[in-house]
Amino acid sequence: MAPKEVYKQLTAECRKIGILGSCASVLGWEERTYMPRGGRRLRADQLGLISAMHHEMFTSPKIGEWLSQLESSDLVKDPDSIEAANIRELKWEYNKRAKLPTDLVEAITKETSIAQGIWQEARAKKDFKMFAPNLEKVIDLTIQKAEAYGYEGEPYNALLDDYEPGTTVKDVEAAFGGLRDDLVVLLDKIKGAPKKPDKSIVERAYDVDKQKIFGESVAAAIGFDFNIGRLDITTHPFCSGFGPGDTRITTRYNPDRLNDALFGTMHEAGHALYEMGINKKEHFGMPAGESASLGIHESQSRMWENQVGRSKPFWNYFFPQAQRIFKESLGDVKLDDFYGAVNNVEPSYIRVEADEATYNLHILLRFEIERAIVKREIKIADIPGEWDSRFEKYFGIKVDNIANGCLQDVHWAAGLFGYFPTYSLGNLYSAMFFDQAKKEMPDIYEQFERGEFLTLRNWLKEKIHQHGFRYRAAELCKKVTGKELSHKPLMKYMTEKYSEIYGF
Repeated sequence: MAPKEVYKQLTAECRKIGILGSCASVLGWEERTYMPRGGRRLRADQLGLISAMHHEMFTSPKIGEWLSQLESSDLVKDPDSIEAANIRELKWEYNKRAKLPTDLVEAITKETSIAQGIWQEARAKKDFKMFAPNLEKVIDLTIQKAEAYGYEGEPYNALLDDYEPGTTVKDVEAAFGGLRDDLVVLLDKIKGAPKKPDKSIVERAYDVDKQKIFGESVAAAIGFDFNIGRLDITTHPFCSGFGPGDTRITTRYNPDRLNDALFGTMHEAGHALYEMGINKKEHFGMPAGESASLGIHESQSRMWENQVGRSKPFWNYFFPQAQRIFKESLGDVKLDDFYGAVNNVEPSYIRVEADEATYNLHILLRFEIERAIVKREIKIADIPGEWDSRFEKYFGIKVDNIANGCLQDVHWAAGLFGYFPTYSLGNLYSAMFFDQAKKEMPDIYEQFERGEFLTLRNWLKEKIHQHGFRYRAAELCKKVTGKELSHKPLMKYMTEKYSEIYGF
C-alpha cells in the first residue's frame, strides 16, 4: 500500500480514537460539575471501560505497523511538515503507551475517578485521613505506570515526560534554579518597599451574579467564543477541550474577593483560546490537533491572566466598567489603588489565588514533595507534616488548616504526578512569548487601553496555536522568540511592574 494511503488510514483511525477519548472527557467534565455524588462508582466504571477501549485501540498492532511503514517513507523527508510531525509524535506516544497493560490503564482511570470525589469531600471536611487510602492506591498505580514506561535516573522522569515531552528532572532543576534565587531577591525588595497596596479593595463584598456578568464580558473581550464554549462552576477550576466546536471552562466564586473568579476565569479562558486556536477540524485525533505540551498550554493561560489581566493598560479600559458593575465596592476607588490591589504581593496558602511573585514558590514546593513521594521517600501519612514544614520554610507562615495545605489541589487525586512543574515552565514561556509580542507589536498596550485584545489573540494563534504538536516546547520557543528558555524575561517583567507599584 502506498504511504499516502497508509497515512490516510492512520488518520481515520486516530480520529475514531480521538472521538472515543472526547467521550471520556465529557464524562470527566460532568463528573466535576453537575454529577450527583451517588454516581461516583458508576462514573468510575464508565471511565474505566472507555479508557481500556481507548488504550486497546491506540496500541493495536495495526497502528504500530502503519507507523513503522510511514517513519521511513517520503512523508517524513521534511521534518517540519505536518505529516512528519504527526508520524514522529504518534510513534513516540505509541511506543510509550504500548508498554502499559490495559488492566493498569483501566485501574488508574477507575481509582482516580473515585479519588477525586473523595478528595472533594475530604477537602470540604478538612480530613486527610478520609482521603489517604484512596491517595495511596493512586500513588501505587502511578508508580506502577512509571515502572512500566521505564526511565533513566528516577521514576519521576517517566511521569514528567507525559506532560512535557522530552523534559527531565535535570531540565526542570536547571530552569528553576536561577528563578528561585532571583525570586528571593525580588521578594526581599518588596518586603522592604516604602509603598504597600491596599489589598482590602479586592476583599470587599462582590455580588456573585455581578462577578459572573463581568467575568463573562472579559472572557468574550479577549476572544472566548461562547458559541463553541461555556463557563460553569466547580471546586477546582479547569478547562476541557473536547474537540472541534466544544471547549469548556470552569471557575469558582468568592463573594468577598474579586480576584479569585475574575483571574481564574481569565486563566481558563487563556487555555480555551489555545484549544480554540488549534486546527482541530482538520487534525482532530492527530498530534497536529493537540497542544505542544502542558507548559506551552500554561503559558497561554498565565499570559492572559497576568501579562494582560494584571496590566495597567487592561484596567485603563476595564476599570470604569468594573466601577459601574460593582458600584458599592469600587465607586470611590482610584485606578492606581485598584491596580495595586490586584497586584498585591503577599504569602498565601492557595496556589491558584497566589500573586505572580510568590506563585512559583508554590510549584517548587509541590515539585519537591511529589518527587519524594514517587521515590517512596515520604509515606502517605507524613504528607501533611512534610507539606506544612516546607510551606513554613518557603512562605514564613504556618498552614492554618489542611484544606489550605496538601488538600487544596486536585492533581494528586487525579494521578497527575509530574504535572506541577509545567505551571512554572508556563510562566517562563509566557514572559518570553509576551516579550516577543511586544517587539512585533509595539503598540500592544495602546490596543489594550482601547479594549482591543484580538490582535494579540491572533498573533498567538499564528505563532503558537495553529501548530498544535508540530513542534516540541523547546523548539517552539526557539522558533517564536529566537531564544532558549530562560527565567530572565519573567524576572525583568515582574521587577519592572513591582518597582512601580511598591516604589523600590
